[in-house]
Amino acid sequence: MFKPLDPLLHSELRLAVMSLLISIEEAEFPYIKEQTGATSGNLSVQIDKLSAAGYIEVKKTFKGKKPCTICRITPDGVKAFEAYVEALKSYLKVK
Repeated sequence: MFKPLDPLLHSELRLAVMSLLISIEEAEFPYIKEQTGATSGNLSVQIDKLSAAGYIEVKKTFKGKKPCTICRITPDGVKAFEAYVEALKSYLKVK
């Protein structure tokens, strides 16, 4: 039988954000925006959803006088991402 897919990660943009963060220590908002091709508003909303779920940490700082948002995947986020990938494999029948 098929394993359930985490609806939070099943969104294309949230999955893209998690896919980026799983392989790097942290990323700044402009980098994530560039890599995903998302608008600032949409990306901000999706980052808030991932943060509220505990999948990513968001740190707001300043670079000089400009605000800087830095995102990092949490241990719970890593577990959720890995479970999502395993669930997808059940759909593809990949072992």
